[in-house]
Amino acid sequence: MSATVFTGPILAGNVLNSDGSGNLAGVGGSNGTQNVGFTQMAQYAPITQSATAASTSIVIPAQSIITDIYVNVTTAWGSSGTLSIGTTQANANELISAIPNASLGQGQYTVTPTTTIAAWLNSSATQDVQIWVKSSAGTAGVATLIVCYLQAANGFTNGQYT
Repeated sequence: MSATVFTGPILAGNVLNSDGSGNLAGVGGSNGTQNVGFTQMAQYAPITQSATAASTSIVIPAQSIITDIYVNVTTAWGSSGTLSIGTTQANANELISAIPNASLGQGQYTVTPTTTIAAWLNSSATQDVQIWVKSSAGTAGVATLIVCYLQAANGFTNGQYT
């Protein structure tokens, strides 16, 4: 199977720039109010339970909006403590700070943001960010981390980046 690579972001819509009329475009039309939307992207990486912060192969482009994070557990996490996910090695908890390890049995878990939602709404204004994970001590847990995002969505208005 082959793959197609786009440098992105990938946008779709038939009215790239609003014409100021306030009208909506009809089928096949190209005039009216801008209707361009972003294609949601996703990256994934295997993770294991470890008390040491570990980088993943997931790198989110600058100015992206994270929409969803999933943890697909194939081997249950062991012991007490929490799993955290972030964008730096120092804390690895900017995105989520506390999924109790005891609750990470086999299955898919949808992660919700910490009270600091800013890291989800703008991954970084100036550079790509790498995703880091950290958990309490133990060696049992194995999972796949999936991060979904809108690539470079911040700063895009009226058909161009500002």
